[in-house]
Amino acid sequence: MSEKERKIHTPTDEEEAEIQRHIAEDPDTWELTEEDWVRARPAIEVDPELVEWSLRRRGKQKAPTKEKVTMRLDADIVAHFRESGKGWQTRLNDALRQVISS
Repeated sequence: MSEKERKIHTPTDEEEAEIQRHIAEDPDTWELTEEDWVRARPAIEVDPELVEWSLRRRGKQKAPTKEKVTMRLDADIVAHFRESGKGWQTRLNDALRQVISS
């Protein structure tokens, strides 16, 4: 999805009221007390390995094996591959490779 296609949905007053009602009814949700905030600790103190892992980013490929391209395809073709789930771009690449190999 491109930046232009991204939309932020702002709930209507009715939707917001419904969301807040569900939050209030959820037994696992509660207002934090002053005592809770006093006991709170930064995540880095609680689980530094998890914080380090969550901040890690993949770097550039040392020797890129694929080329990034922008192209237009028919919507039904893209939908077909996307519907197959994660890895759809690899499957599309494999299908194109089959065409040039035959």
